[in-house]
Amino acid sequence: MTLPPLAAADLACDVLVIGAGIVGLAIALRLQREGRQVTVIDRTGVAAEASRGNAGALAFTDILPLASPGILRKAPRWLLDPLGPLSIAPAYLPRIAPWLFHFWRASFPERVAASAAAQAALMDLSIGETDAMLATAGATDMLRSDGVLHLYESEAELTASQVSWQARADHGIAFTHLHGPQAIAELQPGLSPTLVAATFLPAWKTVTDPLLLTLALARRFTELGGRLRQGEALALAPAAGGIDVPLAGAQRMTAQQVVVAAGAWSHRLARTLGERIPLETERGYNTTLPVAAFDLKRQLTFGGHGFVVTPLACGVRVGGAVELAGLDAPPNFKRSDVLLAKAKRFMPGLATEGGTQWMGFRPSLPDSLPAIGPAARDARVTYAFGHGHLGLTQAASTARLVADLLAGRPSALDLSPFRPQRFA
Repeated sequence: MTLPPLAAADLACDVLVIGAGIVGLAIALRLQREGRQVTVIDRTGVAAEASRGNAGALAFTDILPLASPGILRKAPRWLLDPLGPLSIAPAYLPRIAPWLFHFWRASFPERVAASAAAQAALMDLSIGETDAMLATAGATDMLRSDGVLHLYESEAELTASQVSWQARADHGIAFTHLHGPQAIAELQPGLSPTLVAATFLPAWKTVTDPLLLTLALARRFTELGGRLRQGEALALAPAAGGIDVPLAGAQRMTAQQVVVAAGAWSHRLARTLGERIPLETERGYNTTLPVAAFDLKRQLTFGGHGFVVTPLACGVRVGGAVELAGLDAPPNFKRSDVLLAKAKRFMPGLATEGGTQWMGFRPSLPDSLPAIGPAARDARVTYAFGHGHLGLTQAASTARLVADLLAGRPSALDLSPFRPQRFA
């Protein structure tokens, strides 16, 4: 969606939201519903980054942080394979070292438990808020409630995952373990018999296409009078009359309140206010195949290999993995090729021709929780970024929490686990 350039009338506004991804537009639409005059700017366009090509999951049951003792045990083996589920570019190690240190600390058992509890609370809020957001955008028909299958190559692999399933059970999340290819085939025919166990989560939902959903939010926002403009914010400068926002191209905006929802680029704006928030980008890869590539009944997760396969209106999307290489390194689409080859091995009938490859930047904080809260220097700036794999899932609940903050009313959740300054 091409955005019009800023005009003179756009340079002063009530609330400025920086970022036109799913999180930024959910916030803008929510604030608009509460009577605020909102302008959204983005340096590239609507859903131009992670909101465009993600797996389309509303992962309300995904409460466990990436940082955990289990991941630390697997990481050395994964890192030996440069095209495996997790990779770190050697040249990037010095820059990512502070993030890795915080990630290691976040993997302590007591911190994992605290992160999971905070994530579960945010997910509970997300469920109802997402329904309301879809209704406001006229996008309720984009919701699919097919559940998800987690697949295993051995009973031992399923047994090794029991700690994570028990954690979900403790938070009231329902699931069913399946044993044997025949039981799996009842929910998804056509899989390799090497997949001998699975877990089905019925509460998992997907959308028909994350790009189309984000565009629907953008259309509704502009229909209701919101301003959606092209503009790259370079800094945040508190002033007596508001927050000054210098832009690329020598323009300058002034807003009474600013929300930073710029995804993987957000920490650069926070740094102009003197805050160093350890935001990293989990670069994810996928290939979207034609719709007829496979008769896919629901999303499939191959946790041992770090990828998922999702049925979307635009096709069958095969993607995942985590590459820690920053914002500037060029894409390595060999990673997409590897994921597609693995999918073919587990889904023998998958037609792998005619696909479109993509790489996106997932904005990730070390404990897998987003940063939601005011800037330390000026409470007129609110941060709302760092959702990792869960931006689509948590967009509506983040919008509710940001709306509470900007209105000065009690928050729907305890925001202390999400405090942007928690890593300082």
